Parts: sequence; structure tokens; C-alpha cells
Amino acid sequence: MADQHYLEAGGVGVLVDLAEGDPAIVHWGAPLGADLPDAALLQATAVPPSSFDAPVRQSLLPQRSRGWRGRPAIRGARADGTGFSPRLVLTGNEGDRTRLSLGLADDEAGIAVELRLVLTDSGVLLLDGALHNTGADAYGLERFDLALPVPPRASESLDTTGRWAREKHPQRRRIDQGTWVRSGRHGRTGHDAPAVIAAGEARFGWRRGEVWALHLGWSGGHESFVDRLPSGRTAIGAGELLEPGEIVLGPGERYATPTAYAAWSSGGLDGISDRLHAWIRSRPQHPSTPRPVVLNTWEAVYFDHDLDVLRELADAAAELGVERFVLDDGWFGNRRHDRAGLGDWWVDPAVWPDGLAPLIDHVRSRGMRFGLWVEPEMVNEDSDLAREHPDWIARPGERTSLEWRHQQVLDLVHPEAFAHVLGRLDALLAEHDIAYLKWDQNRDQLELGHDGRASAHAQTLAAYRLFDELKRRHPAVEIESCSSGGARIDLGILARTDRVWTSDTNDALERQAIQRWTELLLPPELVGAHVGPTTSHSTGRTHDIGFRTATALFGHLGIEWDVRTATEDERRGLAEAIRLYKEWRSVLHTGRLVRADSPDPSVQITGVVAAEGDRALFSWAQLTTSEFETPLPLTIPGLDPDRRYRVRLALPVGGHEVTQRLAPAWLEDGVVMSGTALALLGLPMPVLNPEHALLVALEAAP
Repeated sequence: MADQHYLEAGGVGVLVDLAEGDPAIVHWGAPLGADLPDAALLQATAVPPSSFDAPVRQSLLPQRSRGWRGRPAIRGARADGTGFSPRLVLTGNEGDRTRLSLGLADDEAGIAVELRLVLTDSGVLLLDGALHNTGADAYGLERFDLALPVPPRASESLDTTGRWAREKHPQRRRIDQGTWVRSGRHGRTGHDAPAVIAAGEARFGWRRGEVWALHLGWSGGHESFVDRLPSGRTAIGAGELLEPGEIVLGPGERYATPTAYAAWSSGGLDGISDRLHAWIRSRPQHPSTPRPVVLNTWEAVYFDHDLDVLRELADAAAELGVERFVLDDGWFGNRRHDRAGLGDWWVDPAVWPDGLAPLIDHVRSRGMRFGLWVEPEMVNEDSDLAREHPDWIARPGERTSLEWRHQQVLDLVHPEAFAHVLGRLDALLAEHDIAYLKWDQNRDQLELGHDGRASAHAQTLAAYRLFDELKRRHPAVEIESCSSGGARIDLGILARTDRVWTSDTNDALERQAIQRWTELLLPPELVGAHVGPTTSHSTGRTHDIGFRTATALFGHLGIEWDVRTATEDERRGLAEAIRLYKEWRSVLHTGRLVRADSPDPSVQITGVVAAEGDRALFSWAQLTTSEFETPLPLTIPGLDPDRRYRVRLALPVGGHEVTQRLAPAWLEDGVVMSGTALALLGLPMPVLNPEHALLVALEAAP
């Protein structure tokens, strides 16, 4: 057995020490080259006073039996309390330049562990594990974390948090001794879930500093953490948050962890995004066709479904250039409000006497594809399904859980409940020309239970099986993951869906931050970004059409608005934005996302540079009033430094105001500058009112 193993791909190197039967990563970062150091030597640190008598290693599988005083990777025991502190020893390894599989076992404790590392072409490190019960009786598993070391120079951590309509907002802290833990106890990913948990050099930003980041691809309970010992040893990690008694492995049974996705960057958070986006786009199931312009009916009609009104809405959408028309909540059961009907997945004849076909046919005749809203994992107590099958409601015991939005969770672990939901969705897709499902999941699930035992883990896997089987039967149907906005955004659900609904707020000011930080993890083509009404449904804030469209363009563009009520100026602005989106979506959805570190916090700069470096589209958004009298120059990083670019205003967002002021001359006729000059010197900008934006297009000049 070799004493060390080296992985290298995508500009990343990982050196693993396999000595002493205790695998440990001694380096994860820049490639080390051909002359590799002695990994075991690097682990042989000094022994401090009042400590263990030998150096304590930072294992890939931290264990108390190895002297690790931080967070151990595995917690569990047998019913009699034995096996609580295993000493897992390496039993074998195999791999190559990009893969390493490790086997470890403790025969006395009766458990064996597999760990798998895969370094992808984009430099993303995939890490997962499995625990086998090799003993003669049951083993109760409480936790199995996946952790990776980061060097002591990583002195700050960053993750995201939030709430409904304010998802994915960053929070930053100094890394001190101890363990910083983010727990998601929602039974789903959660509005407050970290996009990543990151550690980096002091004051790291979008384009500066060395950063290490990790994301757990799991749609249920989870924990992410940063762990620093008095020795300075530091780790970032994550794992599934298991409920008491949830995982009890019988002899021969196995638990598999979710996959952790880890990325290193020498150039800030944009470098993390570059790696993650490249890996996500390399998946075979990643959407390969242009992302169609969507109109969703929710904020246009809510529950008030009228065929003539919806036909008029479809006509107005088609005239604007919309390509997908989605009918939202209210088409099924006795669903006139959100307190009844959920679970009764049949078309309501009182509202749709001729079924959905007349609307679908009309939508298709206008050159658009048809989509439909569903929420298959939930049920109203006031529904035929709940009255006929009260035993299909997930519950902790005899009582039901607190209602949330007047609904309970359907127990998908129950075989008959699972078969019923699958059958209804299958029939719906077989009977109608439906190209898209907006799949919602509108509540936290704190007491998921099946037959009196906790079932959050099993419920998540059952939901995955439901998605997988429906996709197998209807492979052409695209699915959006919506969860009262952005409460189920993770790479576990995105292995089964084609985009996410980022937030239930379409307020453009709120969306500037929400989309920016969601796209730390996800490329723009997976991030639903809609133009809402003039006055926001969720905040009451009013924005002009320019700011709303400039914000929505940097995602998968859609509309959530009764566009029949739009003014002529709004229609013109919306149509122009849709035209621009279609012109640029091949760049927006394949290029590198760039976010500048502006010295003016009132300004947000976002752009996408084509993979070939010949085109780019940037947004300069004035979010609030600035401390500066004169706007700071728009610096544009990420371009080819040796190319010359013709720069022009792409969309006159707020253009009427700009032309009436003393504005920089280049706004009128454009300018040609080198990539180097644009990055270092930038361009002078006009004075904009808060909550306005300009879009700038760049194309390589001869």
C-alpha cells in the first residue's frame, strides 16, 4: 500500500497522506508539481506540553480515538452503548490521478467506512462516504460529517443566511478557536441555508484572496461548520442532520452520505463560482437548449382562473416574445384559496368545464410551450385525499404537526401514498401537452414521522425517487424546484430538476442581492429571475421597468405580472429587454460570471464574459445613495487584457434621466478600450437615482 496519493486536475492539487492507517489531506489548493513533498513528514508536528504523546493528525475522518478534540466525523453506538468511539484503520485504497477510494474498518466496533474523493476537470473536489454495520446487532448512527482541512492563513469565514423573500444574504466572521455551526432543521434545505460555507484569507472578496468552500448536496436537514483547534488546525465540513433514532443499521446495512462539493480558488469567490459552474454545466442532464422566456400567472391572476382572461394574458405574452406560459396554483380540486384542495390532483370541472385543453391549445397556437404548477409533497387537511387517507399524513405519532399555510406533509415513505402521487402526476403529464412543472414545496417539516419514528431522511429520499421516476417516464418535461421561493436550492435537488425559483419576491432591489449570492453556487441559467409588477407584491416597493428588467436579465428571464395592465412605456421596455435577453442568452448562460469588488458599497457590478472572451454584458446598479458626489468609474474585470473592446450602452435603462444630465460622452456613441484599461481605469459613469441601473455591452473590436 502506497504511503501517499496525489490528485491533480483543473488547476488544483490534493495530497493525501496514507501512513499510520489514518488517511489525511495535507494539501488542498494549488498544484504541487512533479516534485512532491513527503506527506508524512508534513504531518509530524511538534508535541506540545500537556498533550498526547505523539503528534495528532488532521485526519480525513476525524476521530476521538486518534486524539482529535474538535468535531468527530462519526457519532453513534449500539443499543448497549458500545462502539461509541471507533478506531477506524485504513484497510485498502485504490485510485488514479483524479480518483481515490479508501476503505477503513474497526472490527471491534463492528463498523466499516468507505470514503471516495473525485477531482473533476473543473477542479471541484467531490467527497462522499458510506458506513456499513459489520457487527451482529443494530448500530445507531447519529452523525456522519464530511470535512476538509484549510490552512491557518484562512482567517475569515463566509456563508449565507436569510428568510422568506430574503434568501441568500452573506454573513462573515473571523475564524476563532472553537466550532461555528450552521444547522438547518427544516426537513428541507431552508430559506436560511448556506449556498456554501467558505474560509479564506483576510478580506477576501469576489476577485481577491485565497478561498476554500464547500457545499452539501442534500435537500433535508443538514449542518455546515468551521472547526478550529488551539493547534490552529482548521476544517470546513458538512453533513446530514439526523433525527434521534432515524438511522438504525441492522447487520449488513449501510448508510450513504450526501455528496459534498468543494472548491478552492486563488482569486476570490468568483474563482469558486468558476469551478462550481463549470462542473454543474458538465453534467449530462444540464439544460442544453436556450432557456425560454417564461410568463408565470401567479401575480397576474392568483387563484382567479378564467379561461378568457388567461387567453388574453397568453396573447399579450406572445406579443412580447414569451416562449413558455405557466399556469400557477388554483386549477385543481376545490382550490379557490390556499386552505383547501391541496392533494386533489384532478382538474376542477367547476372552473375548467372542458379541462385544461382549451388553454393549452391556445398557448401552443401562439407558439409557446405550456407549464403547470403542482405541490405533490403536501396536502390540505381540507381535501378529499386527507379525508380518505388521514394515515397518509406524516406525523410524529397519533397527533398531527402544526399546520403551515394550512397544510401538512404527505408521507411519501408510505408506499401507497407514494404510488398515488406518482400515478396522478404521471396521468396528468400523459393526458396533457405539458412541457414544464413548477414543483412547489411550501412548508418546513420539523416533525416528519412514519409509523411513529422520525423519517426526515427517508422522506427526502422518497421525494428524490418521485422526481427520478417521473423524469424516467417523461424525460422531456422540465421541472423547477420551488419551495416557498428559495427554500430548496441545493445540488441534491438540482440533480433532478432544471432550474430553481430563487425567491418569492420579485422586488428588483431585493433580487440584486438574492440572485448575486445564489449564483455563487449556481450558474445563471438555473436561477429563475422574473420581472414583477410595477409595485412589488411582497414589499410594496415601486420600480421602473428599466431596473426590473436589468435585474432579471442576469438569470433565467421570466415575467410574473399581468402584462395586459402594463403602460406603453413598460411594454416597450419589456419587449426590448426580452429581445436583448434572446440576443445575449448564449453568453449569459455559458460564460463566466464576474462580480467586481466596488469600493462604493452603494453600487453593484455584475457581468458575464463569453467563454471565448470576445463579448460581455455588464450591469452597473445604483442600489442606494452614494457617499461620493461623482460616481466612481465602472471597472470591468474578467476581460481579455490584450483585446480591444467596443463598449456601448446595451439598454437605455433610466435613459431618459441620463440624457437630461451632464453624462459622460461615451454613453452617446460608445468607446473602444483595451481589456487592461477597462479593468484598471474603467469608465466614468453618470449620476443615477437609487434603484436604477445601466447595462453595458462589450464586443471585441478589430
